[in-house]
Amino acid sequence: MGTIKTFAVSACLLGHKVRYDGSDKLNADLLGILYGHNILSICPETLGGLSTPRDPAEIIGNKVMTKNGKDVTENYQKGARLAIENMKKYGVDAVILKSKSPACGLYQKYDGSFSGKLVEGNGITAQMLLDEGFKVFSDTELFAIEEYAHS
Repeated sequence: MGTIKTFAVSACLLGHKVRYDGSDKLNADLLGILYGHNILSICPETLGGLSTPRDPAEIIGNKVMTKNGKDVTENYQKGARLAIENMKKYGVDAVILKSKSPACGLYQKYDGSFSGKLVEGNGITAQMLLDEGFKVFSDTELFAIEEYAHS
């Protein structure tokens, strides 16, 4: 194993029940890969003041809207800023985000129709992290994460 690294990881992937429906997306394979490294748990949505559970939200244009038509863009932006502040404070080497999320999705996001259709693009936090120059992985990139973790 190479140097011990610090990873910021979407809290739902670590088993925290913070998703919009009150569930988690525990990824045991990811935990195995990160064993021995430092982990900072992040959930930009809850950091931004959103409750669990909460109405599902998707990015529509340049706004984040709930299925019931509430604009939660400010919550998502605030949560992203706070997550990034914490990552800088703790010297995070890389970030692992939950795919398809309106906050954390990397490469793909839902199209805003709440129909399950995916389009190219990043969630609010994912995009801000990329703009800040962070190394960012999607939870779907286990091979790349493992390679990086052990380099």
